[in-house]
Amino acid sequence: MGSYAIAIEDVRRAAATIAPHVLRTPLVPAPRLSELTGATVFVKHENMHPTGAFKERGAVNKLASLTDDERRRGVVAMSAGNHAQAVAYHAGRFGIPATIVMPAATPLVKVESTRAYGATVILHGESLSDAADRAGSLAGERELVLVHPYDDPLVMAGQGTVALEMLEEPDLERLVVPIGGGGLVSGIAVAAKALKPSVEIVGVEASLYPSFHNAIRGEDRPIGGPTLAEGIAVKTVGTLTLPIVRDLVSEIVLVEEALIERAVAAFATLQHSMAEGAGAAGLAAMLARPDLFKGRRVGLVLCGGNIDARLLASVMVRELERDDRIASFRITSHDRPGVLGRVASRLGELGANILEVSHGRLFLDVPAKGVTIDVTVETRGAGHTAEILAGLARDGLDPHRINPRGLSETAY
Repeated sequence: MGSYAIAIEDVRRAAATIAPHVLRTPLVPAPRLSELTGATVFVKHENMHPTGAFKERGAVNKLASLTDDERRRGVVAMSAGNHAQAVAYHAGRFGIPATIVMPAATPLVKVESTRAYGATVILHGESLSDAADRAGSLAGERELVLVHPYDDPLVMAGQGTVALEMLEEPDLERLVVPIGGGGLVSGIAVAAKALKPSVEIVGVEASLYPSFHNAIRGEDRPIGGPTLAEGIAVKTVGTLTLPIVRDLVSEIVLVEEALIERAVAAFATLQHSMAEGAGAAGLAAMLARPDLFKGRRVGLVLCGGNIDARLLASVMVRELERDDRIASFRITSHDRPGVLGRVASRLGELGANILEVSHGRLFLDVPAKGVTIDVTVETRGAGHTAEILAGLARDGLDPHRINPRGLSETAY
């Protein structure tokens, strides 16, 4: 290995420093996820920290290094959420004033949690880069210590303690790690490769934010856009983390938004665990590239669980739609008394649970004496949905499927 910002000795020192302050999270077998992916999966539950993510490790290691004078002046950090909460929480424990700069679009749950830990929150800019510029200005103006979310040796070493704990499971062959700015993956890579050179590190980026992919491959894929994985939505790679990722990470998998959603839902339903988009990115990579993992013993880092309840509900419903367990369709009929009751009774006979009905008479593509009935039902799955639509068609009701992108032209 080359000469990097951190070495295994730094990670071991960090482990000793943070031990009294940070939860040692469990690494547990995940048989349902193993069935889903074809690998033998172990999940590292970094979502179990008090602030819901791994960031506490690096934050504590950095805060513990401050002098008395630096503690008195205070710290400033920029973050889309998890680093903010970690710095705010432990700065409060240590009696250190903390100012956190967050992008304006940061999910409300993360903003309010950060404030609740006692930090001063400043919402600034559209991106983490904008927030970083403001945090840097504040550090200079007020003589605050900048606690960088990833490009700091003490932070990187703190995150690397995840690997020390994971590799106590001796047979792991691959570790799957989400990548934002690279602090977590670089810390894990340095520690893991020192302890077990044969282990492979697979990094994961959201397809909308392929920052390390571009930097390492010399590509120029566009970067930006709304992603469920805002915790790894980083446009600029770390100066200290890039050489480590380039040398020690065997592959970077880019994952699309639909697979991130699917992974969030799978963690909730199969692992009974809360995962935010970034936290679920590793599982999304396993779904995107099963060829990399099939038959292997895989350590999956669930790096964070701070997801807004409304967003989680939306993701779960969308996944039901993808699995055809929620289906919508439109029936156009003569406007006669009893039509709606007939449709409802027939759906009950077919075993469908009606979730929503919309009765319309004013559409211009419907005859003056006609009516449209838009129905959303819950079913047992794709086969049952097909049976329901076929049954309605046999009854002469001629349903047209409405998919999430609009009314389908396909009649059943």
